[in-house]
Amino acid sequence: MSEQQSADANYQGVWGNRIGFGKKAALLMIDFMQGYTQQGSPLYAPGVVSAVAESVELLACARTHGVLVVHTNIRYHAGHFVDGGMWVKKAPVMKLMVQDNPLAAFCEEVMPTADEVVISKQYASSFFGTSLASLLHVQGIDTVVLAGCSTSGCIRATAVDAVQHGFRTIVVRECVGDRHPAPHQANLFDIDSKYGDVVPKQEALDYLRK
Repeated sequence: MSEQQSADANYQGVWGNRIGFGKKAALLMIDFMQGYTQQGSPLYAPGVVSAVAESVELLACARTHGVLVVHTNIRYHAGHFVDGGMWVKKAPVMKLMVQDNPLAAFCEEVMPTADEVVISKQYASSFFGTSLASLLHVQGIDTVVLAGCSTSGCIRATAVDAVQHGFRTIVVRECVGDRHPAPHQANLFDIDSKYGDVVPKQEALDYLRK
């Protein structure tokens, strides 16, 4: 193998099989909180700003066509953060995610409606320590469509756990974002190679409209 070989060429024929959409999907809107979109916030990620804007149409499409929508956020006990375990020790910036901090509020453009499920989590994966997998299985969901942030963190962790829970995992390229393009692109490549399909938004919209 040449060190000059591209990643695409190196993975060709080994990784990158397409899994495709299944029969019934849910849209997971992962951690679209204002801390990622407000300039001056330690978590500010320009890629998330564009992902929020792109996700407005995706969310509206899911709602119009009766697709289950689940939102996630991150919440800790503001007094001691013991529910954050080792993650808040590794990433103390996550201590921003407490009730009544404006940076922990959902972005207004993609705010959950009163009848949509909101799951609060303490770690990166939307599945770890939550009822998400059980909720989806009972609803007959076989496909999860992921939008949110950040690509290298909660999107990747959720994608890995989704396939391990038996779901077809679809990540909408324009609707996920990160603070820097390098980890964003690297993680999209890795997810698409090993854990799910990374698809353009139009492909996801066409599927949801079916």
